[in-house]
Amino acid sequence: MTRKLLFLSLLLSLTACVRNPVTGKKQLSLVSTQDEIAIGKQGAEDVRQSIGLLDHPQAQQYVAAVGMPMARKSERAELPWSFQVVDDPAVNAFALPGGPIFATRGLLTHLNSEAELAAVLGHEIGHVTARHSANMITQSQLAQLGLGVGMILKPDLAEYGQLAAAGVQLLLLKHGRDAERQADELGFRYMVQAGYDPREMENVFATLGRVAEEGGSGRLPGWLSTHPNPEDRMEKARERVAQLGANVEGRKVGQAEYLRLLQGMVYGQNPRHGFFRGNLFLHPDLRFQLEFPQGWKTANQTQAVLGVSPEQDAIVGLATVGGGLSPEQALQKFFAQQGVRPLDVPLAALPPATRYFEAQTEQGVLRGLTTFVSWRGGTLQLVGYTAAERLSQHDPAFRATFASFKELTDPAVLGVQPARIELVTLDQAMTLEQFQTRHPSTIPLAELALINGAQPGDTLPAGRIVKRVTGGPPATP
Repeated sequence: MTRKLLFLSLLLSLTACVRNPVTGKKQLSLVSTQDEIAIGKQGAEDVRQSIGLLDHPQAQQYVAAVGMPMARKSERAELPWSFQVVDDPAVNAFALPGGPIFATRGLLTHLNSEAELAAVLGHEIGHVTARHSANMITQSQLAQLGLGVGMILKPDLAEYGQLAAAGVQLLLLKHGRDAERQADELGFRYMVQAGYDPREMENVFATLGRVAEEGGSGRLPGWLSTHPNPEDRMEKARERVAQLGANVEGRKVGQAEYLRLLQGMVYGQNPRHGFFRGNLFLHPDLRFQLEFPQGWKTANQTQAVLGVSPEQDAIVGLATVGGGLSPEQALQKFFAQQGVRPLDVPLAALPPATRYFEAQTEQGVLRGLTTFVSWRGGTLQLVGYTAAERLSQHDPAFRATFASFKELTDPAVLGVQPARIELVTLDQAMTLEQFQTRHPSTIPLAELALINGAQPGDTLPAGRIVKRVTGGPPATP
C-alpha cells in the first residue's frame, strides 16, 4: 500500500460516520459539527470584512426576525444561527456551514413580500440543516487526498496584498443541483411550518429566473448559477402546494409591511462606494481616482478594488490598510509576513514606501510591486503581483496603474448620489406604462416590472403599493 493510500486509510478509520439530521441516513464526514461552526464563524467574518453589512438596522432586524424562528424549529435548532444583510446589489443569498446566513440588499429590493423572503431564507437554512457544505468539504478533501493535490483555489494571495477576490470562498460552497432541490423542499417545509403562504415560493423562482436573464451583477457569485431550471422549480413548488391537501388561504404573506421596509433603500450599485467609467475607477467618498489597464477585468469590493489581466495571470489593485499604520509601518508589516521578502530592483520615479517583493505560496513563487500611500487620515496600499517569471511582462501595467492614482476633483462625481426605492400607493388602477408616465423611474420599464413582480402591460389594482426608483448617477458620458 502506498504512503498516500495508507494515510487515507488511517484517516478514514479515525473518521466517524455521522447521521444526516435531515435524511436520518449515515454518511462519511470529515467535518464535525464543531468544525462547521468554526468554518462558518471565520467565513462570516470574512464576508463582513470583504463585502460589508448593510447599514440599515431595521432591515437587519427584519431579516433576522423572519429567519430565526424557522431555524430554531429546524432539525439543527442548536446551531448558532445568524441572519444578516450584506450591502451588495446582486440578487443573492448564501449560507455558510454552522448557521451564518446572508441575504443581499439587491435581493431585498427585488422581493415583494415577507413570505418570499421566508422562502429564500428557508432554502438557505436547508443547506445548513442537510449539511450540504460539510458534505462538499468532505468530498473535496477526499478527492485531494486521492490525487495528492493541494487547495489550488485557496486564496493565499490575501495575506500578501489583501486583494484576493471577495467571494472566492463562497464560490467553493456552490452546491450541486440535487442539493439545491433538497434545499427547495426543506425551505418549503420550513416556511409552511412558520405559517407563511407557500404559493409565494413560486414568485421567488419567477423573479430569480428573470434576474438571471437580465444578468444582474454585484460582487457576489450569482445565486442561480448551480440551481435547477427556474421553470422546473416553479412547477415543483406548485406541486408541493397541491400536495399539502390543506387550504392555504389566509396564511401570512406580509406584503405591505415588507414593502415599507424598502422605502428609501439604495437600489443597484452605490456610487458613493466607488464606481467605474470604463477602466477609470472613481471613489467619491475617499476622493481618489485610479486608472486600470485597458482590457483588464475589474471588480469593486468593500475594502479593495482590483483588476485581473485578460490571461488571468496577474492582479493589480488598491486596498485599505487598517490599524492606523503609517505607510512606512505598513510596509514593514508587509515584509514581516512569512515567505515575503523584498527584491533589489531600481525604483526610479516611484514613492519612498514602494518595493518590489517576492512571496512563496502553495501555488508557487509570486513577484510584484507594492506601495503604501497616506490618504485622508489613513493608509492605502497599491499592489500588483503575478507569477515570478511574468513580472517583467506585467510590470509596466503595474507602474502605470500606480502612477494614475490621484485626487478626485470633479464636482459632478464628488456629488453623485445612489438611486433609491420610493413607494407609491395607487389611487386608481393603472398599467405599468401609465405608472411609469405618472411616476417616472430612472430604470427601464422591464426592470420596473421585474422589481414589482409584474409584467409590462399588467394592470395594477388601486391600493397596491408599487416600487419606483429615483435618483442615481448620471449616464456615463
